[in-house]
Amino acid sequence: MIVQKYGGTSVGSAARIRRVSRRIANTVAQGHQVVVVVSAMGHTTDRLIALAESVNPEPPARELDMLIANGETITAPLVAMCLAGMGVPAISLSGAQAGVRTSGQHSRARIKDIKPDRIVEALGKNQVPVIAGFQGVTAELDITTLGRGGSDTTAVALAAALRAESCEIYTDVDGIFTADPRVVKAAKKLTHVQYDEMLELAAVGARIMHPRAVEIAELYSVPIHVRSSFHDRVGTMIVAHVPMEDRQRVRGIAQETNVAKITVVGVRDRPGVAATIFEPLADAGISVDVIVQNIGRSGHTDLTFSVAESDLKAAEKLVKTAAKAVGAQRVSSAAGIAKLSIVGTGMLGTPGIAARMFRALAEAGINIEMISTSEIRITCLVSRDQVGKGVRILHHAFELDQDLA
Repeated sequence: MIVQKYGGTSVGSAARIRRVSRRIANTVAQGHQVVVVVSAMGHTTDRLIALAESVNPEPPARELDMLIANGETITAPLVAMCLAGMGVPAISLSGAQAGVRTSGQHSRARIKDIKPDRIVEALGKNQVPVIAGFQGVTAELDITTLGRGGSDTTAVALAAALRAESCEIYTDVDGIFTADPRVVKAAKKLTHVQYDEMLELAAVGARIMHPRAVEIAELYSVPIHVRSSFHDRVGTMIVAHVPMEDRQRVRGIAQETNVAKITVVGVRDRPGVAATIFEPLADAGISVDVIVQNIGRSGHTDLTFSVAESDLKAAEKLVKTAAKAVGAQRVSSAAGIAKLSIVGTGMLGTPGIAARMFRALAEAGINIEMISTSEIRITCLVSRDQVGKGVRILHHAFELDQDLA
């Protein structure tokens, strides 16, 4: 069994839906059971959001999910119809019909369970189940959506639940590259990437895979093959272990431009203050990334952290309420910044990687505003208008533009 996921550009027109359907039909003809997950066509989701905001600038989250989930439920039956026309029995299923059960956090719900009875039933009838990705249903039968990259998450979760041999993610690029090829012309395609490397790359801006999808793949040992829907060439395998010959200390450079920062000024330096500030953000499903707390002076300190710029308005409102509760002096915010990151398991235990990164950025005149690290990642917050230059500088500094072994 193979789970195949096709992104929005792959199904962006009738001609592309026919091309995707031929690929599915060919896979079936090779003797595989195929489960298909599809995204909304092209920019459908963006158009639906714009339509919602034209009637209400702040649409209720539940109603917005009811609306934007329709993008995928349009694509799924179109693909099923196309397959039927090619002589391949198929059935389209919504997320709810496919058994995707989620939490109740609208627009960023998490998959809690999958009951794939309808999918198994369809496979037993030699039908290809074509499932609307990005969506699920709560215990109360409310429609939810999974947020950016939600169709990836649907596909990998289904592959895990069905114990599929692999999950193929079809997109408009050839695989995972050492950097965004649109930013770095010399970027190289990687043949293999480890789960933890891909998780870090995805978390800091590499948009090919969503972090939650990679988390599920690692947890359930689901191999992911990221490849282009426009040709048959081999893409990039996301797996537990990478062949020795593919090894480089820094494996990739990532950037994320949807970043803003919030600073709580004059926070009293005592236990519980950080929890009071961050708990409301967590309850609202707002992710906080880079966090820096200044050294306290006269019993007070400043706390700065980054959030997605798209969450800034909601985050500011919550933080101002929390700041008042802890007696902070004021709250300030700034947009127009970006995350610039290097990732690689080879960095672990290798001295000098951070110094090399900071020196390369300094010599290029790029100022670092904040720094965050993990065992295999270093992230710097920089001005958004300098992030493209920073990616190119670091790609060259770590010799990623050279041919891989």
